Amino acid sequence: MAGQLAAYGYKITDNSDEADLWLLNSCTVKNPAEDHFRNSIKKAQEGKKKVVLAGCVPQAQPRQEYLKGLSIIGVQQIDRVVEVVEETIKGHSVRLLGQKKDNGKRLGGARLDLPKIRKNPLIEIISINTGCLNACTYCKTKHARGDLASYPIEELVDRAKQSFQEGVCEIWLTSEDTGAYGRDIGTDLPTLLWKLVEVIPEGAMLRLGMTNPPYILEHLEEMAKILNHPRVYAFLHIPVQSASDSVLMDMKREYCVADFKQVVDFLKEKVPGITIATDIICGFPGETDEDFQETMKLVELYRFPSLFINQFYPRPGTPAAKMPQVPAAVKKQRTKDLSQLFHSYNPYDHKVGERQRVLVTEESFDSNYYVAHNPFYEQVLVPKDPLLMGKMVEVNIYEAGKHFMKGQPVSDARVHTASISRPLAKGEVSGLTEEFRRSAQNGTKWKAQPNAEIPVKTRLSSWMALQLPWQQEGGGLKILSVSLALLAVLLMLYYGGMKTEL
Repeated sequence: MAGQLAAYGYKITDNSDEADLWLLNSCTVKNPAEDHFRNSIKKAQEGKKKVVLAGCVPQAQPRQEYLKGLSIIGVQQIDRVVEVVEETIKGHSVRLLGQKKDNGKRLGGARLDLPKIRKNPLIEIISINTGCLNACTYCKTKHARGDLASYPIEELVDRAKQSFQEGVCEIWLTSEDTGAYGRDIGTDLPTLLWKLVEVIPEGAMLRLGMTNPPYILEHLEEMAKILNHPRVYAFLHIPVQSASDSVLMDMKREYCVADFKQVVDFLKEKVPGITIATDIICGFPGETDEDFQETMKLVELYRFPSLFINQFYPRPGTPAAKMPQVPAAVKKQRTKDLSQLFHSYNPYDHKVGERQRVLVTEESFDSNYYVAHNPFYEQVLVPKDPLLMGKMVEVNIYEAGKHFMKGQPVSDARVHTASISRPLAKGEVSGLTEEFRRSAQNGTKWKAQPNAEIPVKTRLSSWMALQLPWQQEGGGLKILSVSLALLAVLLMLYYGGMKTEL
């Protein structure tokens, strides 16, 4: 959304107080995220700011009292953010919540070639499908995202090509469930991945997103081959949520613990060194002490290097919210016990002394190192040498921590530059086609429709400002990754009489 606004002359700022309009994106996975969203709306209103809301919270429950009178842009309508912002500036309340369809078939979402601003110019995040095929009893995202809708392979490959032409050296594939990709359009994930591998330049890497066990089971052989490819990280995020079959049944996860173990055991055998990340929910309704102990045994067995531990929060409107709840103190204790188990082992100690190939893509949070990842997507901290950024280099591992290793570049090793061209500058807009550039320069705004693009003449605002994602740190607002629960985009506006058709 930021890229579209910037493409029409909207300027980016990091000062929320100066902004006249806040564009707030949201996540409905957990209660704290929604509470944060609600508090942000209240803060904006108290500051007399105009507000546009986006994301899963308003999409799933647009009639919530605290959303009354506010403009909302649906999860499939983000390509129309400019129109919604302009109408909101004029004092109108606009709500675009419909689904996009082509001949009655639900489409994947907004176009992939929309202008965007990458948080990291070296990393491109591509959503390969929206929605999912499951009906988990604790999940509210389904209410907003709906059923599975996959993007065509050719569109995804084109987006990857364009990214590499803009200096990207790492692509992340994301969705609610990457393993289900293509089941609605007559294809599958391995077919997509083989097509993408063909266009990855030397020195660049591809990282797969989360996949649930049922769908990856069908493609284990092909997935093992793909994960062994030198330009694909040997990494897979497979949420298990619980090691109790009875709990999984209550969750409606559509697999049993044996299925999860089959996936993990097969991939560990066929893809040596692979990193398996997983998620666990502590204190799901009906979880007994015996159920929880099964989960503890699973973690002890596999010693996952990356484990996302979540204390269960009942989401209003979900079946799990109506089930008998585990006492809060019990949930808290189980979360603590599992966290202690996770922190009792160090997954990287045995790698000290190894020589590894790593791709350097970002700066560490403390700004003391650059962050790189080895072929298993394990984090390796390297010296802050600007010549290393965006490069694939070899390092000697000399130290290991719980979540990272430290490496010293090997002086005589070959350095690969993955980028086909110079990376975009920080904040530079990606994906500006000549057609889009002409329309912006001529004052013509493309009004995106499900099946057509209709140019609508309008006077574009001449100066606007916008702040990207933020988090609370030390009492201030800081830029943060889009992957977090709340995205706050703040627009400072100078506008005239704009006319927009919605």
